[in-house]
Parts: sequence; structure tokens; C-alpha cells
Amino acid sequence: MALHGLPMLFAGFAFFVLNLFLMPLPHHVYGQNDPPAIGLCDSSVRIHGYKCNEFQVTTQDGYILGLQRIPEGRSAGGDSANKPPVLLQHGVLVDGMVWLMNAPEQNLPMILADKGFDVWIANTRGTRFSRRHTYLQPNQSEFWNWPWDDLIAYDLPAVFDYVHNQTGQKLHYVGHSLGTLLALASFTEGLLVNQVKSAALLSPIAFLSHMKTAFDNAAAKAFAAEATAFFGMAEINPLGEAGQRFLKIVCAKPGVNCFNLLRAITGKNCCLNASAVDFFLKNELQSTATKNMVHLAQRQDALSDTEDVAQLLDDLKFHDVLKLTVQFVKDYAHADFVSGVNATDIVYSQVYKFFMNHHF
Repeated sequence: MALHGLPMLFAGFAFFVLNLFLMPLPHHVYGQNDPPAIGLCDSSVRIHGYKCNEFQVTTQDGYILGLQRIPEGRSAGGDSANKPPVLLQHGVLVDGMVWLMNAPEQNLPMILADKGFDVWIANTRGTRFSRRHTYLQPNQSEFWNWPWDDLIAYDLPAVFDYVHNQTGQKLHYVGHSLGTLLALASFTEGLLVNQVKSAALLSPIAFLSHMKTAFDNAAAKAFAAEATAFFGMAEINPLGEAGQRFLKIVCAKPGVNCFNLLRAITGKNCCLNASAVDFFLKNELQSTATKNMVHLAQRQDALSDTEDVAQLLDDLKFHDVLKLTVQFVKDYAHADFVSGVNATDIVYSQVYKFFMNHHF
């Protein structure tokens, strides 16, 4: 796996699964053809005293993606034109809002902005801020005719190009869950590498051969085998009627215990507070393409396990060791990396230090 000596930080725990896939909780579904009336900036950034700008980026295949920018911290200082840009890419079934669950001093975008970075937040196609197309509508099946390969081919390059054109600089990258897979697949093909200074990958995905729970196994196998026929639709809303029916199928499998569904799916998150959970329940989950979920389930690239990450690191053994940093957080599960109340000290401080070590 050749990454051309790109500085990379890997942080991960034993496993995570599909970004809290199919939690049976209340969910507000935004309009089919229009973006939400209140953008991410107004709902979750400006209220804390930060500047924030909303942008729209059009991919080569016509999807119009929402992109937000926090150009500086609350105590702005220095030349804003020369602040290093950093792009945050979320995982599957959530959107850019997932980075903003906690208070400013506990969420990564605002921490980086306060430390002098020009922060950009991506939102993949189909999520609430990216439900537009140059000629297709979300109520058309063709709008949802894409796997995650298209996120690599179209979404990521469009956003990278836009940030680069706006800032004139290479960017730092932070990916979580699916956001790490997109980066690894792109970088190993030699795409976008020349536009990146460094990449921090939280719960990295590259291989999957070790599953930890009965729920994980049942969900992946059931989705791969039954999803397209079962849902009978191009869009999957995890908390819609079809999503709930699928959840019942998985929970009825032998050995699957869905009594504590959050723990069954994501593992035992150590460090979530009630306000972060409440924020999540009000804002996520998000829709994606059924084709995308089937593709992920067939590859089973939805989990990150210590042994699979070890295989990834073994493939990187010829990488420049001075440009590779690995962090293992023993007590963390999936959601802790984006919303753990102590992630500021345990994870984000290391991300900041890593970026500063490769700030060139």
C-alpha cells in the first residue's frame, strides 16, 4: 500500500459498526427536494460565537454538496488568509453535524479553529445538507444510484478542489469511519495526495475479517443478502419504516441481543454525556443509498478492529516511519472519537500535535 510518504495518524479502538446503524429513535426527516431551512452554521456554530460560512460544491456527476467553513476561532488572531486548512469528513449514515455534538471546548472543529486552523466540514451526497442535484430529485431512484466508490471518484475530489481553490494551500484531513476508507482508497490510488499535508484517520477502515458481536455478524450478512430485495427502494432512511423492519429481522437472529441496542451495535462507549446523546438523537441519522449500504455490507468494510488495523499497519511497514503515528485508545468505542467528553485530551490534542509536526 503506497501512500507516497504522506504523514498519517491512525487512532482506533477494537470496533465500530455503521455509525449507530438503525437505532429505533425519533428522527426528523428533512424535505425531499430542498435543503433544510436552517443550515449547520446557524444551528450549531454561530450560536457559539464563531464565524461560519455555507458553501455549495457541485460534483462532476451533478450532486450539490453542502460544505461549511469555520475560518477562525472566537478570539481571532493572525492573518486569516494564511491559516492552515483542515477538512473533516464524517462516516456513513451521519453528516457534518456529528462533529458538533459537544460544547466548543469539546468538539474537534471548534478546537482546531481556536488553535488557528481554517476548518472545513464536508457532507456527503444524500445527507440533509447535500440532497440536491443539477437535474435529479431525491424522490427519483436515479438520485440514489451510487456506491461508496462514487464518493471517492466525485465527492472527495470536488471538496478537495474547492478548499484548495479557496485557500491556495494543501489541506490537513480528518476522517472518521467511512471517511477513513474514502481517504485510504483515494490516497493509495495516487489521487489527491498532492493536495494533502497530512491525514488523521479515526477508527481506520481498510480490512475486515474480525467481527466482535453477534449483532455485527447478523447485520452485515443480512444486509448483504437481503437489503436490495427487502427494502425495495433506492434510498435508505435508517429510521424509516423499512429500516425498522430490517432491525427486527436482525434482532430476531439467534444469539443477537438488542436489549441495549446502542451497546450491541457500537460497543461500550465510555465517555458520552447526556447532552451529546440528546444532540445526536435530534440531528442524526441520515439517509444514504441502499446501493452504498449493500456494497459496504458485501465487503464488510463497516468495522474497524485492532487486528484488521494491524494488517493495515503491516501493509504500511515500508512507509516513512517518521511520518506515521499510531494511537490506540483502549476504552473507546466508535462514538467516543467524535463525541467523547474527554476526547479533547485523549484524541484531539494528539491530532493537533500531529498536524503541527507536519505543518509545512
